[in-house]
Amino acid sequence: MINIRDIAAECKLSVATVSKALNGYKDVSEETRTRVLEISRKLGYIPNASARALKTNRTFNIGILFTDDQNNGLTHYHFSHVLNSFKNEIERSGYNITFINRRFGQEKVSLLQNCKFRGIEGVIIVCVDENDPELLELTKSDIPFISVDHVYPGSPTILSDNRNDIKKLIRYIYSLGHRKIAYIHGNPNNVTYERVAGYKEAHEELGMPIREEYMKESYYTNAYTTRRATEQILALSDRPTCILTPDDLSAFGCIEGIKAAGLSVPDDISVAGYDGILFSQIMTPKLTTMKQDTAKIGEHAARLLIYNIENPDKPDISPVVIKSELIKGQSVGPI
Repeated sequence: MINIRDIAAECKLSVATVSKALNGYKDVSEETRTRVLEISRKLGYIPNASARALKTNRTFNIGILFTDDQNNGLTHYHFSHVLNSFKNEIERSGYNITFINRRFGQEKVSLLQNCKFRGIEGVIIVCVDENDPELLELTKSDIPFISVDHVYPGSPTILSDNRNDIKKLIRYIYSLGHRKIAYIHGNPNNVTYERVAGYKEAHEELGMPIREEYMKESYYTNAYTTRRATEQILALSDRPTCILTPDDLSAFGCIEGIKAAGLSVPDDISVAGYDGILFSQIMTPKLTTMKQDTAKIGEHAARLLIYNIENPDKPDISPVVIKSELIKGQSVGPI
């Protein structure tokens, strides 16, 4: 492997001068610096990360803490796009990413210990159990972090406009003549609370009664549990004309349940989703949904986290709310 001594020999310079040129010291002329960088690239020199960390007291490592109750992992369609956008922005800024877990080699460690062992400079927290004691320990440490869709007091977060998104979706459905709108919502968490609040507020503002029998719970991204909830709703003597689902993947289960009952979408009953994933727009009928801006969510999360890492004395803890776009598909029809 090429090292600094090899570059020094090729350039006919001292090892100290080459080291200064590579590390951006000001007492090296621009001509010398350019020459050293050109030869280092030509020879295929790769800086030693450990040595760099010792000299600069920086590792440039960003941790990703990502789990979900359905164990989708990186197959999670929505959050995988958020993390991909986050990764691209992080790498453009010269940082690296690593996933955080509860193991370091063969040893079991806490999340905070894992971050310390790996020299993590900042963490993005996505789709986790917000009440996990180890997670709360991490959020109270001196390691900067940013969360997505959950607010930790006094800490930065990136949020979709969940409450207003649902209200906007319901107003659109209402404009097509629907007055009996059911909601199969996700399992309890911050996102669900906001969306359920939006559902109820929209009903109150539009003068529609809130019917508890129209509200069922399902797991997010779970077509099976959403289908079961759909079957319960369809069994009501006074069934709704439209069903909102936790997300677009869950909407597939809702539509399956409707078809299994001998009904069609949207002629007999309408269906709406949330997320705006690609599959929702190539299915038949195209799904009416709220499209989250995963690119903006990931980019804003990366920029805000990097800012707080590089400005520890004046961190920005203001929440950032990203609005979604209403996609008027064909799965919601007029009454």
